Amino acid sequence: MTHKAGFVNIIGNPNVGKSTLMNAFVGEKLSIITSKAQTTRHRILGIVNGEDYQIMFSDTPGIIKPAYEMQSSMMDFVKSAFEDADVLIYMVEIGEKELKDEAFFNKIKHAKVPVMLLINKIDTSNQEEIEEKLAYWEEKVPNANVYLISALENFNIEPVFEKIKELLPASPAFYPKDQLTDKPERFFVNEAIREKILLNYKKEIPYAVEIETEEFFEEQNIIKIRSIIMVERETQKGIIIGHKGAALKKVGMQARKDLETFFDKKVFLDLYVKVNKNWRSNDRQLKRFGYKD
Repeated sequence: MTHKAGFVNIIGNPNVGKSTLMNAFVGEKLSIITSKAQTTRHRILGIVNGEDYQIMFSDTPGIIKPAYEMQSSMMDFVKSAFEDADVLIYMVEIGEKELKDEAFFNKIKHAKVPVMLLINKIDTSNQEEIEEKLAYWEEKVPNANVYLISALENFNIEPVFEKIKELLPASPAFYPKDQLTDKPERFFVNEAIREKILLNYKKEIPYAVEIETEEFFEEQNIIKIRSIIMVERETQKGIIIGHKGAALKKVGMQARKDLETFFDKKVFLDLYVKVNKNWRSNDRQLKRFGYKD
């Protein structure tokens, strides 16, 4: 039996459903999902194993025109997704007509690896629009295998998965067969907290936040975690904490519940807020938080 393995990298505009798709493939919540743009900041690997295959799915930040240094680093993660892909997934939503960055779009049309174009969120549309968009994308990206899907409703995910397996190159496994991701536990702690901040705060606040987990102690019956929420200004610190600490307590409670599900163990989560001025434009801080090598 020939063993297949390869990297399947998912790219597209913000909010088209890339994280929902990867979580559907992996069967675990590895990427955080909110309705806000730029939810995914890093490149996150989810590993799916079978007897004769191993697929490394890679979720990437939505393609944007960078406004500050951290966003430039996020777009570097997208560029790297073109470099090591064995199969490239270009994801669009039903009402979309173009990729915001023409250079990336040209890379997709001239990719040297198989391209799968997935038209997502068809559950929000009608038959006439679906047929129109299918014809549009088949003409626009003639080198792609085009599929209509709903990642949220798990519609047509299985045929896409089977096609991916077919397109994979023959290769031994890259990772141990029981490994789920390339990220450490602290990364998922940080992401769980950041997701709750995205959901509970408005305007600029979620985008000015970075999480750093300083302590992660796993005991037999409990995991004890201490995490720092970094903000850029003192006013943001006050908003995160809220009146008598109520807002911060809510974030901690929601994140703790998700982490207990993720780790399948009781979690004690201690949250603090610190000001780290202009960290999004500081090279040293971006390296510290994993945005730069």
